[in-house]
Order: sequence, then structure tokens, then C-alpha cells
Amino acid sequence: MTHFSTTRLLLAGAALVMLPGPVWALDGQDLLAKINAAYAAGSGKITANAVEVDGDDVLLKGVMLTVNTPDAKPLPVGDLTLKGVSEEDGGAYYIERLDFPAVNFSQDKANFSVADLYLAGIHVPGNTTTGDIDSLMLYEEAHSGPVSVTVDGKPVFSIAESSAEMGVDDEGTTLSFEGSVTGIKGDLSMVEDAKSKDAIEKLGLKSLDGKVTMKGSWELPSGTIDVEEYAFDFASIGRLNLAFTLSGYTMELVKQLQETSRTMQTDPNNQQAQQAAGLAMLGIAQQMNFVGAEIRFEDDGITKRGLDYAGAQQGGMSGEDIGQMVKAMVPLFLAQAKLGEIQNTVSAAVNTYIDKPESFTVTATPENPVPFPMLLGAYMGAPETLPKVLGIDVTAND
Repeated sequence: MTHFSTTRLLLAGAALVMLPGPVWALDGQDLLAKINAAYAAGSGKITANAVEVDGDDVLLKGVMLTVNTPDAKPLPVGDLTLKGVSEEDGGAYYIERLDFPAVNFSQDKANFSVADLYLAGIHVPGNTTTGDIDSLMLYEEAHSGPVSVTVDGKPVFSIAESSAEMGVDDEGTTLSFEGSVTGIKGDLSMVEDAKSKDAIEKLGLKSLDGKVTMKGSWELPSGTIDVEEYAFDFASIGRLNLAFTLSGYTMELVKQLQETSRTMQTDPNNQQAQQAAGLAMLGIAQQMNFVGAEIRFEDDGITKRGLDYAGAQQGGMSGEDIGQMVKAMVPLFLAQAKLGEIQNTVSAAVNTYIDKPESFTVTATPENPVPFPMLLGAYMGAPETLPKVLGIDVTAND
């Protein structure tokens, strides 16, 4: 992954060494103002009781975070130190690292804690109206250490680590991103409802152990968002991966969405304003296109346990019997949906998967990008045409 220009940072560093200190003294208030200008796009504001500059560090004291929604209360963050701050061309800023205070919150019998929170390589735009990547506030890395949730002192949920990275290509037109949440563990044995507890035990879900991964890119000129991987992978359950590509999500569209969202948040009780904003959202969606998608599930035992549990709920039937029932019922449901030729493809894939659960994949690869209004029209007027419009295919164990 290519991160923000190394050459640009080296030049900035050389300039700091060669020029007199007073010329390059940091303006902490200007930095905070530009952070807010970029953050305002997300309908929020950051305030500080005091801003102090110490060399290339900026200390924000008594930081409060406010989301611009009715009745929103400021959230106290505490003191933040922005380390390694340098000014760049166009009035932009680069921040090497920002560490956040650890979170430890208790209520009733529950406790929530997060440690080792930080952002690194933060780009603060000098101008948020240019419509290019430099107008966005981005980071090279976001990180969270252990997350822990306990009830009565017993661990019920935890995360070992979360991380995300961003990078910009040499042309400055494509933003790439990837991230992961690892060491996800959950204890469902504490569920008290008898029926739910029985289901959890029969399905083998008393404890969860897995991870979530994501990878993709956003090309600004065409507004193409390509999510290559958005996967949930849990032991003894399976791996579900969602991948999709959309186009038309340009910077101009992002601004329209932000403005409409702010309108809806500003006056949520005004029904006419909400309806107008809703119509505006539909208009905005018309600018986007569906390019393709894939949903794939790789089984790790949950299918057989699910069939066995369903059989037990039906008066002692076996999982094999339930599987045969599913295979017999699927063609009937598909016939009612009038999905045309795809019915046989889906039935064959279901039969293959039920007989030997390994993987099940649904892909959509239209010959050309499909505008969202066309999808909506097909769904409302002729849903049976969707498989052909989207180029849907269904396979198993491939």
C-alpha cells in the first residue's frame, strides 16, 4: 500500500531545519480550526479549553466532542497531544501521531474498557472545498488495543486488537483502505432465557472466536468504490465474505449526502423537511450505479448443526430429513417468485450444498453498470427480471 508522499514529508522536514524558528512557529488555533472545518463535514465539532504549542507538538486541553444533532450533549475527551505537527503546502497540516486516553466505563454490573487508542499519519486539509483527496482529513493508521466487556466481573466479550490503514496512489486519485478486528471472543453461556440457551448449546455457539477483515479502494474521479473483502470468520461457524463494486460515489455526491444529512439532523421533528430530505436522498441515489457483487459463505460446521437442531425442533427428525425437506421446498418457493432460468441453477446449488456443506456463493456480474433507479424499478415492477438484469449466478462447493 502506498502511503502519503514520503518526498513531501522529507521536504517539509528539510524546510523546518533550514528556516528560522519564529517563521515556522505552529499556530495551534489555526490547526484546530482546520480540523473542525474537515470534521464539520461529518456533522460534528471539537472544542478545547486551551491550545498550547511546544515545539512541533500541540496540546489540546479539556477537549469536548459534540455531534450536531438535537439535544446532543458534549462528550468529554480530556487532554490530547498532537505529536510531530508540521505545516504543509496550501495551509494543510500533517500530524505524526495522536494518542487517546484509555476508556474505562462502568454502569450497574457491566464494565467496558479500551486501551492503546491512537491515530498516526493524520492529514488535515488546508481547504475542504477543492473536491480532491487533499480536501479530506485522512489518517495512515488507526489502532485500538484490547477491548473488554465484563458483567459481574466475568468476561463476556473481548477484542484483542483493531487496526485500519489508508493510502493514496501516486496520482492522488485513489484511496485504498484495509483493516482488521482480531481476537474477537464472546461468551454466550451466560444467556438466561431457557429457549435461547438451549439453541446456543445445540448450535455449538456457547463461545465465539473469530475475526473481521476488510480491504478495498475508492477512486474519486469515477466515484468507484471497490470492496474486495469484508469478511466475518468465526471458528466452528464459517467465513462469510461480502464483496461489491459501486460507481458514481464522487466527492460531489458525498457533499450532497452530508448536506442532506445535516438538514435531517437539524430539524428532525419537521415532517415536511424530513420528507423533502428523503426525496433528496432518492435523487442522490440515482447518481450511483451497481457494478457487481459476490456473497460467499464457507462452512465450518454450522450447517450440519443447524439442520440437526431444526430436526430436533420438529419432533425428533434427523438433520438429514430436514435437509431433504429443504431440497424439496426450494423449487416451490422459487417457482412462486417467478425467477425464470435461475431457478434450476439455485436448486442445483442448494442440493449440492445440503448434501455436502462446503461453500455457497452468489455472484452478480451485469454486462454493464446498472443505475440504481433501474434496479429500484425492476424490483417494484418486475422482480422476476432482476436475476437477468444483475447477471446473477449461484454455485456451491466451488
